[in-house]
Amino acid sequence: MPLEVMIDNKNGKVWDISDIVSDMEWQTTRIGKAGSLNFTLIDGGLYENASFAINNGDIIRVRLDGTNVFYGYVFEISFSADEDVKIKAYDQIRYLMASNTYLFAGKTATEIIKTIASEFKLKIGTLVDTKYKIPSLVADGQKLLDTMCKALDLTLINGGGNYYLFDDFGVLALKNVNQPLPDFYIGDESLMTDYDYMQSIDSDTYNRVKIVQDNKKTKKRDVYLAFDSANIAKWGMLQLYQKADEGLNAAQIKQVLDTLIQLKNRESKSLRLEAIGDIRVRAGSYVRIRIDRLGINQPMLVDECSHKFDGDHTMSLTLKVI
Repeated sequence: MPLEVMIDNKNGKVWDISDIVSDMEWQTTRIGKAGSLNFTLIDGGLYENASFAINNGDIIRVRLDGTNVFYGYVFEISFSADEDVKIKAYDQIRYLMASNTYLFAGKTATEIIKTIASEFKLKIGTLVDTKYKIPSLVADGQKLLDTMCKALDLTLINGGGNYYLFDDFGVLALKNVNQPLPDFYIGDESLMTDYDYMQSIDSDTYNRVKIVQDNKKTKKRDVYLAFDSANIAKWGMLQLYQKADEGLNAAQIKQVLDTLIQLKNRESKSLRLEAIGDIRVRAGSYVRIRIDRLGINQPMLVDECSHKFDGDHTMSLTLKVI
C-alpha cells in the first residue's frame, strides 16, 4: 500500500516523510467541520538532518497509490518523552471557522460560497450552480462555514437540491450529493467487518413544525403550522420552531413548512460500519450498503468517514439512513 506523505516547509524544501509516519487517520464530516489528518512521526533518519523541520502552517500532502487523499496545513505539533511527535493538520475548510457578518439578497448558495471564499482568499475549485436564489440570508457574527451551510440548507428545503461542500485536495468544491455510485458495495461478504444500527426519535425528529413571521402591517406575528396527528399520538408532540425571514411570502413559507414536516416527521436512523478501507469513500458521498439482517440494500449517504492507515487500511463510516 504505497502511502506517500510529503511536508512542504514553504521555503523551497519538500520532505518525503512516508517512512517515518505511523497511526495516520484522515477524517471527513459532511456538514460543519473541516477535514482533519492526525499522525505520529516516529524517530528516523530525517531527524539527523539539521535542516529538517516541521512547523505550524506547513503544507501536508497525502496520496495513496497515486490517488490524491489530503492537502492541508499543520495546526498542532505535540512532543512527548518517548520522542514521538504527533501532528494535527486540517484542510482549507478550517479557515472557514472565522466569523463575519453578511447580508445577501437574491443570491444562490454557489454565489454566497464564492463571495465568502474569495474575500478570505481561499482556493476555489469546481462549484456547481445551485440555481435557487435565496430571497434573504442574514448572518450576524456567524462562522463563515455556518453561513455557507445555512445557504445550502435553505436551498434544500426550498426544493433546490442537496449539495455538499468539501476540500478537494486543496481547493473548495461543491457537488450535488446525487453522484454516480462507486462500483462496489459495503456489507455482507463485501468489505464490512462490523456494524451498529440504531433507531431514535431523540435528536432530529419532529411531528409538528411551527414557523412564525413578524407582520409589520398588523404589528402581530403570523403563525404557520404543519403536524402529523398519528405520530403525535404515537411519540408525543415533538415541535420544531423557526422564525421566517421578512422577505418570504406566505407561499414560500408554506413550501418551507411542507418540506420540513416531510424531512423531519420520521424516526432518525443511524448506521455505523467498520470496513476494509477504500479511499473513494468520504463524507458527502453515496455508497451502496447491503445488510440482509436489517433488510438494507440501498445507496446511503456518508455523514462521517474516518480512514486509518497503520499497516492495514480500514475505515469507519456513519451513514444517513432514510
